[in-house]
Amino acid sequence: MKIIEKIKIKNFGRFKEFSIGFDKGLNLLIGDNEAGKSTILTAIDIVLSGSRNKVETYGLDHLFNSEVIQDFLSSDKKYENLPILYAELYLNDQSNKDLDGKWNSDGVPAHGIQLICEPREDLSKEISEILLQEDDNFPFEYYSIIFKTFSGESYTGYRRFMQHLLLDNTQINNEYATKSYIKTLYHNSITDPEKNKHHNEYRKHKENFRTSVLKDLNERIEDYSFAIRTNSKANLETDLTIKEGNIEIQNKGKGRQCFIKTDFALKKNEKELDVILLEEPENHLSHINMKKLIRRINESENKQLFIATHSNLISTRLDLRKAIMLNSNSQRPTLLEELPADTSKFFMKAPDNNILEYILSSKVLLVEGDAEFILMEAFYRQITGQKIEDSDIHIISVGGTSFKRYLDIAKLLQIKTAVIRDNDGDYQVNCIDRYEEYTEENISVFSSEDNEIKTFEISVYKSNKDICDGLFLEGRKTLSVQDYMLKNKADVAFELLDKKATELTVPDYIKNAIEWIRA
Repeated sequence: MKIIEKIKIKNFGRFKEFSIGFDKGLNLLIGDNEAGKSTILTAIDIVLSGSRNKVETYGLDHLFNSEVIQDFLSSDKKYENLPILYAELYLNDQSNKDLDGKWNSDGVPAHGIQLICEPREDLSKEISEILLQEDDNFPFEYYSIIFKTFSGESYTGYRRFMQHLLLDNTQINNEYATKSYIKTLYHNSITDPEKNKHHNEYRKHKENFRTSVLKDLNERIEDYSFAIRTNSKANLETDLTIKEGNIEIQNKGKGRQCFIKTDFALKKNEKELDVILLEEPENHLSHINMKKLIRRINESENKQLFIATHSNLISTRLDLRKAIMLNSNSQRPTLLEELPADTSKFFMKAPDNNILEYILSSKVLLVEGDAEFILMEAFYRQITGQKIEDSDIHIISVGGTSFKRYLDIAKLLQIKTAVIRDNDGDYQVNCIDRYEEYTEENISVFSSEDNEIKTFEISVYKSNKDICDGLFLEGRKTLSVQDYMLKNKADVAFELLDKKATELTVPDYIKNAIEWIRA
C-alpha cells in the first residue's frame, strides 16, 4: 500500500511554515474558514499530479502566501531575498530508488516528491529591474515551476508515483470539475492497452459516422461538408460521463451528484486509487445521505483518505483521534490522537454534541441543559454589560454526564472551559471529587456550594423569588412555584427571558463563572 507519511509546506497558501504527519488510513482536516484545510488538499493534489499546467491554472499569485509577498514588497526588495515556495510529500518505502534521496528541505534520506517554485537564476537581471520599480510588482511570471523526487530527478504528470483523486464538492456545479473527475476515474480504472484500444475504436466510429450517416447530407452540399471533430478537445475522454440507472450524473441534483461521485470513488479497488482527497463531502447532502456517506467512508479499505470538513456529524462519526485540527488564528496544527479511546468513541456515537463548535473555540461556558442555555446570554449581559456575541466566548449545552468528555479535549487543546453544573445535593462529590483529574489552569467547575440549592432552577428561584412568584404563582393549586419551575424548565426559562431578562439577579456561582472565563 502506497501512503503519504508527512507533508511539509513553505509559503504555500495559508501557511508560511507547516508540517504534519499523516495516518495511513483516515485523516480528518477540521477547521474554521480560512484555516488551511483546502491548502493542504491543494498541495497534495498538485504534488501528486506533477502538473505544471495545474499550478498555472491556480496561479502562483494565488498559491503563494499573501503575507510573505507583502512582507517582501515592504522590504528593500533584494533579488537574493525573494521567497521560495515548496510543498513536499514524504512517502513510505515503495521500493523505488527514484524516490529515495536527500533532495528535501530536511536534507535526510527519505522517499518523496516535491514542488518547488523559485526565481529563475537565468532571468535574475530582468527580475532585478522589476524589483527596482516603485510600484509593488512581484515577479511571479519569472518563477520556475519544478517537480522533483527526493533523488533529485524531475517528474511530470505522465510519470505518477501514486494514483489519486480530488473530489471537491464545493465545485459540484462546475462542469469542468465534473469532467475532470470522470477523466481521472477513467484513467485510474483502465490499463494502457485498454485505453489505446478505446481511443482507436472511438475514432473509427466517429469516422464511420461521417462516411456513412453524414454521407447523403454532404453529397447535397457544395464546397463544404459536415464532419465530427477529432482534435484533442473532442475525444473519448471529453465525451465520457457516468450514469446512475439511465440518468447522467450531470442531470442529477447537487446532493445526489455529491453522493454518487464520492461513493463511486470509494468503491475503486486498491490497485486503482492510492489516495482520495475529499473537500467538504457534506455539501448538499441530506442527513440520511450524510450517514450513508459516512458508512461508505468507514467501509473503504486500502486507500489513504484526506477529508476536509466543517460537519459535526462527519467529524465525530468517524474517528476524532484521526483529526488534524486547524484554526485560522494559528499556523500550528493540533492532533487529537492522544484523546482517550472512550471519549473518542463517545463523540462518534453521541448525537448533536457540538464537538466542532467546541474545538474551534478559545473560551467556552459549558452548561448542563436547555434552561441554562436559554438564560446564559442574558446573565452574561447583566454581569458584563456586553453581548456575548461580541466576545470570544461560546455557550454550549451538554448533558451532565458529558462534561468530562469535553474536558478531555480541553486538556489537549488548552481550551479555557468553565463548567456550570448542578451540585445534585452533594457539592463535594459531584463538583469537586468528580473532576479531581482536571486540575489544569484552563478548566474550572462552578456550582452552588449549598447542597440545598441542588439545581439551576432552585438557584434562579432563590435569587429571584419575587420575580418568579409574580410570573408563576397565579393558578398554582398543587405545585409550589419552585416545583413548577423544576417540572417546566425550558418553558420557565423562556418566560423569564421574554419578560424579565433585564431584571434578573444572577446566581453567585454563575457570576463567578462568567468573570473567570472573561479573565
